[in-house]
Amino acid sequence: MDDKTITRAHLTDIVYREIGLSHAESADMVDAFFDHIIDALKQGESVKLSSFGTFSVRQKRERIGRNPKTKQEVPITARKVVTFHSSNILSDRLNKNSGASQTVSSSPNQG
Repeated sequence: MDDKTITRAHLTDIVYREIGLSHAESADMVDAFFDHIIDALKQGESVKLSSFGTFSVRQKRERIGRNPKTKQEVPITARKVVTFHSSNILSDRLNKNSGASQTVSSSPNQG
């Protein structure tokens, strides 16, 4: 893969090559995986993928923002946003042999 972004098509191809399902079955499996995550998040559940991280939904309140070009104040409506907290295992794997200093997170949602 020469691209810097992994797409659903890339994931489908990986499932096809690694598991041996047909392309259609692989695509269905990848789509079902994401659909289950999205459905859980819509219901307000957190999604924890062991050794990877936790996705959760956070409610942001309404606030006043500013247009950076015109400096005019504009209302930003309340909305839900998805947050991701990587597990310590993922963080350690990302930082292994990179020379980056490792920090320990105090977030209770780590895992």
